[in-house]
Amino acid sequence: MTYTQDTGWMRPALISFTLLAFAILGSGCVRDTTDLDNYITEVKARRSAPIEPIPEIQPFETFSDPTEPMRDPFAPLDFSPRTETARSSGPRPDEARPREALEEYPLDTLRLMGTLQQKNNLWALVRAPSGTIHRVQTGNHLGKNHGRIIQISETEVRLRELIPDNAGGWIVRDAALAARE
Repeated sequence: MTYTQDTGWMRPALISFTLLAFAILGSGCVRDTTDLDNYITEVKARRSAPIEPIPEIQPFETFSDPTEPMRDPFAPLDFSPRTETARSSGPRPDEARPREALEEYPLDTLRLMGTLQQKNNLWALVRAPSGTIHRVQTGNHLGKNHGRIIQISETEVRLRELIPDNAGGWIVRDAALAARE
C-alpha cells in the first residue's frame, strides 16, 4: 500500500470521530448520586439504639473426688486388670543409669554415617539431628526406647529396645539403625 496526497482529509475526520466517541463514552460515566447522598445523610441522622449488656456468665461448679487418685489426662485409658506379677517380672530399664546423649532423640532421626575400627575395637559414627557426630560402640544406648547396642557392622547397628506394654511391664524388641545410601 502506498501513501498518496489524496487522503489528507481523513486525518481531521479521524480526530473528530475519536473526540466524539470519547465524549459519548465519557457522558455515561457521570452519574447522579443525590439519592445515595440523601440515604447516607438519613442513616447518619438516625438515633442509635442502646446496646444490650453482655449477659453474666454463671460460674461452673467443679467437683473433685478426694478418694480417687489423679490420673494423667493425656494417657490412654486402660481397662484391663493389672496384676502385680506383670509389673515385677520381666525385663525393666535401669532408671538409675545415667542417660547418654543419643537417648534424647527418636531412633528414626539418627543416621549411621559409617564405622571406625582401631585394632579390635569397632565404633559406629552416628549423626544426631543437631548435626553432631557421636562415636558409639557395643553396650552404648540410643533412641528414646532404652535401646542398647548389641552388634555393629559396616551397614547397620543392631539394638535391643524395651517398650512399655499396657499391663505395666516391658517388651523386648529388636531394632536396627541402617546406613543410608
